[in-house]
Amino acid sequence: MADLLYLAVVFLVIAVVLGVLGVRGAGISMKIAKWLIIIFLILAVLSLVLGGL
Repeated sequence: MADLLYLAVVFLVIAVVLGVLGVRGAGISMKIAKWLIIIFLILAVLSLVLGGL
């Protein structure tokens, strides 16, 4: 799951950098980062509930 969180952070950083530079594709990177974070949180909660930790 750490890889998923890492990818979310990478896409978030890309979105912020592109947003500062005024590139049009920044919104897409932000949406990808948002969904990866949501998926990570769901998987983290499921692993806690099911006794993964």
